[in-house]
Amino acid sequence: MKLTLHGWRERHAVAPSLGGTIRVDARTKDLTKRLHHGDIAIINHEDIDQVSAQALLACQPVAVINAAASTSGRYPNLGPEILVEGGVILIDRVGDEVMSVVREGQNGRVEDGQLLVRDEVVATGIRLTLEDIHRAMADARAGLAVQLEAFASNTMAYLQQERELLLDGVGLPEVRTAIEGRHALVVVRGYHYKDDLQTLRPYIREYRPVLIGVDGGADALAEAGHKPDLIVGDMDSVSDATLTCGAEVVVHAYRDGRAPGLERVEALGVEAPVIFPATGTSEDIAMLLADGKGAVVIVAVGTHATLVEFLDKGRAGMASTFLTRLRVGGKLVDAKGVSRLYRSRVSTLSLVMLVIAGLLALTVALASTSAGTAMLQLLAARWDDLWSWIVGIFR
Repeated sequence: MKLTLHGWRERHAVAPSLGGTIRVDARTKDLTKRLHHGDIAIINHEDIDQVSAQALLACQPVAVINAAASTSGRYPNLGPEILVEGGVILIDRVGDEVMSVVREGQNGRVEDGQLLVRDEVVATGIRLTLEDIHRAMADARAGLAVQLEAFASNTMAYLQQERELLLDGVGLPEVRTAIEGRHALVVVRGYHYKDDLQTLRPYIREYRPVLIGVDGGADALAEAGHKPDLIVGDMDSVSDATLTCGAEVVVHAYRDGRAPGLERVEALGVEAPVIFPATGTSEDIAMLLADGKGAVVIVAVGTHATLVEFLDKGRAGMASTFLTRLRVGGKLVDAKGVSRLYRSRVSTLSLVMLVIAGLLALTVALASTSAGTAMLQLLAARWDDLWSWIVGIFR
């Protein structure tokens, strides 16, 4: 759905202006690394997905100005609604020129669907409201069949390219990390990954799974207090500190062997990085690696689990994600399922009974000796004094 600026002004009152420091980046995930509370974010992100919107919202900017269409109408993407419901001003379709006109660190002001720098209008767009977004979502759902057909076509193409890897595990690299017979926890910095990692703390403590971080997912593990065993990905969104923490590094490469992330890994002095050429996404090869190396259970954190999430990612590569889940489906468990099914083997009642039994045993042991008897009598006297004092207060 498209709105003209004139139509928007007719339907909405003029909003008060809000100012802040401007942050500019065509890659949303890079922008969120330096975006702070009260800033103005300028992005070029068509069809803002849920993960990107949540990352932006966590930084608490006053406004997000998008050079592209936040909702193109191809499918019902979830990001714009998350931002607007979170109180962020979302100005849409301002044009690619804003990416070169505005400089990082300038002070800007958002007013009536416009971005002003030094009182000069540098970008004009449409301020989206929830009503606009809901209408666009309804239109996008009506045309969803086209996207499903494209998704199915991409799935078949990926199956033809990677059938040997998917069906027989041909092409899996050798890794030093022991995986066979263990649980594997694959972490992607995606949907609700922080909440899921918090919920899984007892599971991680008890089962000691192999911790596999996919790019920024390795940082997520480190932030939660865990050291990753394996870091898998193209290394474009994981910090230097995590890359050099001692984890084994598997660099995702193209099918022709090119590995853009290898240069960075070698420059950091990471010991013996492993190269894994594959067509799919990094989270896919992490799961295929865990499965092929003998993991008995694969627990996924922050990954894509539903059709809406696949489409919301907005790229053809998500077809590989769909087929990967079919391949490892017998072992794969979503983190949310673990939190519902998993309970610690030691129940709270058992712990209480154990404490009571210990106190009784201690009391019997003390009562069997003269020194213990004297101590118990002293404790009883102290208790009588305390009880008398409490009763006296109420009287």
